[in-house]
Amino acid sequence: MALELEDKVRSIAKDLGFDECRFSVARKATHANQFQAWLDDGQNGDMKWMERSPERRKDPRLLLEEARTVIVLAINYYPSRSDPRSKDKLGRFAKYAWGEDYHLVVDKKLKAFASALEELGGEQRFYVDYGPILERDFATDSGLGWNGKSTVQIHPRLGTWFFLAELVTTLNLASDDPIPNRCGKCTQCIDCCPTQAITSPHHLDARRCISYFTIEHQGSIPQEFREAIGDRIFGCDDCLEVCPWNRFAKASTEVKFSAREYIDMPLKEFLALSEENFHSLFGRSPVKRIGRDRFLRNVCIALGNTGNMCDIPCLKRTIAKENQLIREHAKWAIEQIKSRS
Repeated sequence: MALELEDKVRSIAKDLGFDECRFSVARKATHANQFQAWLDDGQNGDMKWMERSPERRKDPRLLLEEARTVIVLAINYYPSRSDPRSKDKLGRFAKYAWGEDYHLVVDKKLKAFASALEELGGEQRFYVDYGPILERDFATDSGLGWNGKSTVQIHPRLGTWFFLAELVTTLNLASDDPIPNRCGKCTQCIDCCPTQAITSPHHLDARRCISYFTIEHQGSIPQEFREAIGDRIFGCDDCLEVCPWNRFAKASTEVKFSAREYIDMPLKEFLALSEENFHSLFGRSPVKRIGRDRFLRNVCIALGNTGNMCDIPCLKRTIAKENQLIREHAKWAIEQIKSRS
């Protein structure tokens, strides 16, 4: 018996290493109006790219003529090793940044996927969070999971530890049924946020989020948020880690998401990185996209929150040789250390 078209597509996804493949109708996104209100209120902060072509973000049919289906994919990135945070004066990276840049990994799979779908008669556009599509709406519509109160997508088997990707296609695939939102009365993600960035269920103000400050924010980090950043130097996993659905999470089988050596490096060592060393260390990591200056800014804040008097000499050397952005945060770090001593 010949395989149905939907089964063929799912088989391709599985062979490429995706952990889930679901289908949704290509139509205006469920939360298109809420997204526009969020933009109008400026809650995207420095993420001005979100303001470009908002109508295309709201409706995938504007991305591809005759689009019929949004294929929604998930790939597990949960690391197999434990978090190094128990060690002295190490900076914390969000788990998605422990390994190779997911754009490099997933993009390659999507290109192969798109080529395979062409042989089935489809025309496609594919995206991994860089594209103009409200991906979590279509993930929820397709039953891949549900949107948690933190706004993070939750999968019943993978928990919160997965990347989303999408192919908008002209193939007419039978849409999958959504599944119920299973957060219930749980508010752990809201309660744990160090900066109260989750202002109400399903509403995140990026201008208060540690991930936003350490990754997206271009300039000086407001002083009111610096202590709350703690030892985080790239992203924040707090609202993901507390989710009860992670009890089902298993380690990813994708070797390219395995932890790199930099997650075990002491904070002081990062301050000594030249521009060349930075790019060598983070060349295939998501960290590279924020650049050395913003990364060292983050490192200074982490040292200010966790360091002691022994760290002051390296911070003074940083002040002597770096630009204004880094100097400002290094001076703040010294003041913080002295205030504790």
